[in-house]
Amino acid sequence: MANSKKRRKTVVFTGIGLVLLALTGVAMFKKRDVVITIQAEKVGRRTITELVVANGKIQPVVQVKISPEVSGEIIELPVKEGQIVQKGDLLVKIKPDFYVASKNQAEANYKSSLAGQATAEANLRRAEAEFKRIQDLFRNKLVSNSTFDEIKASYDVAQAQLTNSEHMVEMAHASLASSEEQLAKTTITSPLTGTVSKLNSQLGERVLGTVQNVGTEIMTIADLNEMESRVDIGEIDVVLIQPGQNVRLEVDAFKDRKFSGIVTEIANSSTVAFANMGGGNNQEATKFSVKIRIKEKESFRPGMSCTAEIETRLRTNAIAVPFASVTTRLPKEKGKPGDKAGTNVTAAATNGTVTATNMAEASGTNSMRADKKAKEGPKPIEVVFVLEGDHVKMAAVKTGISDDSYMEITEGLKEGEEVVSGGYRAISRDLEDGKKAKKGPAAGEKKADERKEL
Repeated sequence: MANSKKRRKTVVFTGIGLVLLALTGVAMFKKRDVVITIQAEKVGRRTITELVVANGKIQPVVQVKISPEVSGEIIELPVKEGQIVQKGDLLVKIKPDFYVASKNQAEANYKSSLAGQATAEANLRRAEAEFKRIQDLFRNKLVSNSTFDEIKASYDVAQAQLTNSEHMVEMAHASLASSEEQLAKTTITSPLTGTVSKLNSQLGERVLGTVQNVGTEIMTIADLNEMESRVDIGEIDVVLIQPGQNVRLEVDAFKDRKFSGIVTEIANSSTVAFANMGGGNNQEATKFSVKIRIKEKESFRPGMSCTAEIETRLRTNAIAVPFASVTTRLPKEKGKPGDKAGTNVTAAATNGTVTATNMAEASGTNSMRADKKAKEGPKPIEVVFVLEGDHVKMAAVKTGISDDSYMEITEGLKEGEEVVSGGYRAISRDLEDGKKAKKGPAAGEKKADERKEL
């Protein structure tokens, strides 16, 4: 009875094992013969334009910030924001009372210094006449040495006083000119013909001058006829930017329109922006400001957001494949690690020139190199999959520049070959060298066909 039960169990478990083994074999067979559906495209020659994309703002090429050089109260402000002004038009007038008083005082000091100079000249003429008379008497020995010395000293003093009075006149004149200039600065006129793009102050407001301080920015005058885009370019891409390169611009305020521009200026020094990298930590991102002159005339306003596509490099008649065709794979291993080391040691031992110690050192050195290489691991290479009949062949390639759709291939492909261009999973994961494949519709085309059938 017990033997019968054991035989029954043995038969059951054996049957289960055979079924599992059969299922595994069927699965492996199906996996081996699976055919991957792909899309393909022939390798052709194209013109590829590499683009650097950056965001920025629209700004006038010429704009002037108006700040007073003297402090005081605004008593005249005849302009409004958005108003067009001509060169020389009155923009701001600051209360001039204090500067008028300073000018009057300086003028009085100047007149007083002139009177002092006239007095010094009269004193010098009198001292000079006295000195000449005493000099004649002294030659004839009619006056003493002390009297002569006294008169000569008076003459020298009169000359010094005249020189001092002349300097006083110069100082007073300079002070008067300065006070007149300060008074003139209470009236500010437009330095150019343009538009009041920003007005920060109001009538009656007290403003601070820029003589010894930062000063109050009253308004900004801009020439809106000539506009430019100022974008920030990362340090990796800025080396590709050169003056004169063509640019396509998209301005958020003008949808479905593209404007043309040209690179005019590239900053030599970087501007540091703070990039928020996950976790809330701010890191410095190095950017360089690039100015792009806009060719078209449009009603742009300062501060409008824009996106610039700068054409950096151009390749004509270049072998190109779809951007999605290029992926990476690990290179195939050639031989087994350590084979070369083992062969060298064996050959040396045969010739009788290697001792046991030398063999151990050589083996250890090669082992360390192999371990280091194993830790580093092989680096992925860029590849494409070429369709050959019912299977694909993996081809290593070297790439050049790229645009939004295509990538230049400098080595590894010939014109007319058919490369896999989709789908994404097939190229990035499923395809390997020698895998079977068949051409089929793209995912979007398949869905469209299904909708037509419905």
